[in-house]
Amino acid sequence: MHYRTLGRTGVQVSTLALGAMNFGRAGRTTQDEATALVDAALEGGINLIDTADKYGDGESEDLVGKAVAGRRDDIVLATKAGLPIGEERNHRGSSRRWLVTELDNSLRRLGVDHVDLYQIHRWDPATSDEETLSTLTDLQRAGKIRYFGSSTFPAYRIVQAQWAAREHHLSRYVTEQPSYSILQRGIETHVLPVTEQYGLGVLAWSPLASGWLSGAVRAGREVTTNRSKLLPERFDTTIPANQARMDAVEQLAVVADKASLTMIQLALGFVTAHPAVTSALVGPRTLDHLHSQLAAADTVLSADVLDAIDEIVAPGVDLAPQEKHDTPPALLDPSLRRR
Repeated sequence: MHYRTLGRTGVQVSTLALGAMNFGRAGRTTQDEATALVDAALEGGINLIDTADKYGDGESEDLVGKAVAGRRDDIVLATKAGLPIGEERNHRGSSRRWLVTELDNSLRRLGVDHVDLYQIHRWDPATSDEETLSTLTDLQRAGKIRYFGSSTFPAYRIVQAQWAAREHHLSRYVTEQPSYSILQRGIETHVLPVTEQYGLGVLAWSPLASGWLSGAVRAGREVTTNRSKLLPERFDTTIPANQARMDAVEQLAVVADKASLTMIQLALGFVTAHPAVTSALVGPRTLDHLHSQLAAADTVLSADVLDAIDEIVAPGVDLAPQEKHDTPPALLDPSLRRR
């Protein structure tokens, strides 16, 4: 396992990190299975675990908390807040009212008195940067969080938040957690240059493109992954965008074979090759999944392999832009672009 500094914090984190989205109902993972995954991850050199209040509406945090009990100091523990929890209208977003309440809920579920990294799960257009940053700064000064970051923010919102922190003399986001894979390279255009400019750590989620790059998705083969059962439309190759992904996967499989790599090694090696990326978040559901991902911990792709990938999916191109989750609200709500 290799380690990199998380932005400018001085904290060393593994280049592969354990994402706990599949802990609980999403991945049908029991406590024993979650603990076994954490055990294997730590044995493999992973020291960063990332979860969120939204994952199973707190169930993931519960499982992670029990799994890390007794070894808290060995782990860089990260969680997130901001996506809706239940139906109550104020149980979401990044207002002071909600973040103060929900952080206490997360700490209780995790069984800890602080988290190392607290992330805003999505940009909240209803809340000002000053409101959110002042709240996070106060929580940091209270010792409940060590650092805070953003997740899936558009580049212009990352910049705006950095300027707001400077203008109001507040602590700033030190990380960004974007979606990034061979099939989703759009962040290379704006987001990654911005994170490099401001010295932010980058924790890339979905580096296997929701399973497309796991080796389990191939042309002419029935797709039986957990994600394909939950979201079958994302794997329906009668949809042009999905067929484009399948075409790319078949070409990438040839590149991997020639380089004597698995598809997982190719995919994770690609993400961690970018100088702006700190860690790639893997989200295993089973120990077999995790072991196949840990096999990529020391993968370093040659320039020839990276060039071959560029020929298949050009830099800055998203093959599934509808899955980016950072579309500006005005493109989704007609009332925001019409008088």
